[in-house]
Amino acid sequence: MMITLPHDYRPSEDEEFMNPLQVEYFRRKLLRWQDELLREANGTLASLSEGGIMEADITDRASVETDRALELRTRDRARKLIAKIDQALQRVENGTYGFCEDTGEPIGLRRLEARPIATLSIEAQERHERMERVHRDD
Repeated sequence: MMITLPHDYRPSEDEEFMNPLQVEYFRRKLLRWQDELLREANGTLASLSEGGIMEADITDRASVETDRALELRTRDRARKLIAKIDQALQRVENGTYGFCEDTGEPIGLRRLEARPIATLSIEAQERHERMERVHRDD
């Protein structure tokens, strides 16, 4: 079933949560984000493979190595994000997208706009973080 999304469509609290338009809106948002990350990752890969470190000067070499380490960390973060986007797209497919993994309650449009890969409502997220803090202090 193909859904036509009006170009100026924005999810609103007045409509049924995760109706077909909202689901399609977030599906496209996730795909665009994933695309962007993949394009950036390919750019990073190209610059990383452009050759070994040729700088003769020790400070230049250290600077290049620092840049590389940063680029690799950034790539790793992008890779993890892409995996989370994939999981979110699977939730779109199986009809669970937008609902809290803990409570089954709607996550909320504002939270999903800000963090489309969210799996927990704000309340559940805060509870989760409190538990982590308590266990970390043990």
